[in-house]
Amino acid sequence: MTLRQFAGLGALLSLVTPGLAMAADEVVAPAAPVLNSGDTAWMLTSTALVLFMTVPGLALFYGGMVRSKNVLSVMMQCFAITGLISILWCIYGYSMAFDTTGMEANVVNFNSFVGGLSKAFLAGITPSSITGATALFPEAVFVTFQMTFAIITPALIVGAFAERMKFSAMLIFMAIWFTLVYAPIAHMVWSGVGGLLWDWGVLDFAGGTVVHINAGVAGLVACLVLGKRKGFPTTPMAPHNLGYTLVGAAMLWVGWFGFNAGSAAAANGTAGMAMLVTQIATAAAALGWMFAEWLTHGKPSALGIASGVVAGLVAITPAAGTVGPMGGLIIGLAAGVVCFFCATSLKRKLGYDDSLDAFGVHGIGGILGAILTGVFAAPSLGGFGTVTDIAAQVWIQCKGVGFTVIYTGIVTFIILKVLDAVMGLRVTEEEEAVGLDLAQHNERGYNL
Repeated sequence: MTLRQFAGLGALLSLVTPGLAMAADEVVAPAAPVLNSGDTAWMLTSTALVLFMTVPGLALFYGGMVRSKNVLSVMMQCFAITGLISILWCIYGYSMAFDTTGMEANVVNFNSFVGGLSKAFLAGITPSSITGATALFPEAVFVTFQMTFAIITPALIVGAFAERMKFSAMLIFMAIWFTLVYAPIAHMVWSGVGGLLWDWGVLDFAGGTVVHINAGVAGLVACLVLGKRKGFPTTPMAPHNLGYTLVGAAMLWVGWFGFNAGSAAAANGTAGMAMLVTQIATAAAALGWMFAEWLTHGKPSALGIASGVVAGLVAITPAAGTVGPMGGLIIGLAAGVVCFFCATSLKRKLGYDDSLDAFGVHGIGGILGAILTGVFAAPSLGGFGTVTDIAAQVWIQCKGVGFTVIYTGIVTFIILKVLDAVMGLRVTEEEEAVGLDLAQHNERGYNL
């Protein structure tokens, strides 16, 4: 081969080699995630549905259950919390909950408990940002979807201390509680590999632990720290407008499909099954509560069936993505009956004034649902999870429940005690007698 031929071969190779290298790079480099418009549409819808649960759903549900002199105060609290948490979520909440910096599988460090601030002020989020390789919708939608969960969780606590907490104290309490309790628990359960409860293997599809146990326990602590309403339990404190409550419960029932089916993060079979089991469990719980009340009190009540609906929705929340239809039926039925007795007999026996049964429905329903998830997620019992050893998974679920109860209970107690010492938590007896609508907001719900 002549020198000229060598030179020609070298030139040819110089042309071919980059092409080969590029081809190799194309094989090795993973394809960038591409937005799925169907998933995006479903997540936009789900986000709107979850916000619909708080305002107007929860506002009406709680508003109807208080006395007429406090209806605006409860609704106002739901609206104010929606505004407050939305802003805090954007400033630092999203980053604290979902920043994965420093997280390592099965390594317990500071970032196992809470995320960093690399996404503070939603840094780096653009219209083209995709949530992840398996969540093919804009990160902006994921931020908003998770924001609605962060909104409804503190709003649920309102039901425990309704009719007696100062509005100013409520706002500061919710801001601190969101920062020290909600964001860390959400991070530990949902942030992925390296999160404390994630690494334990705790199953919480849509927020049984993060939302309901969290809010229920905080509500119980809050009503114990604030003390009973004036006149409780001898003075009648019946709901002033059960029509509001039933309409609110109906909105929660509809909106919850965004809560549970939306947590699949895609318009897929998991979302479809989550929707189905949510409906089955809710229906079973509504009937379970209704018949339990019918048998024990002689008549079924509208308040009872509305409460049963919410109990079923709560209990199926951690299980929605992993249990089958019959598992959903059993979880719902159990929740309806158990929550009925906890919200009535147990509350009377223990004597605490959980005004609107935040703990009896959300705390107990969340605990029951979280534990039963470990049972019915098993394929051997019709579930669609990866549970092979039911006893082991139930133990993991119990550990997750125990950790959440202890952490939330202690931190909530400290926050409330400090605030009580600094600014006082409770309105005066005179203000409580007049009602919080006039005393705190100088307005009336009804001018008749």
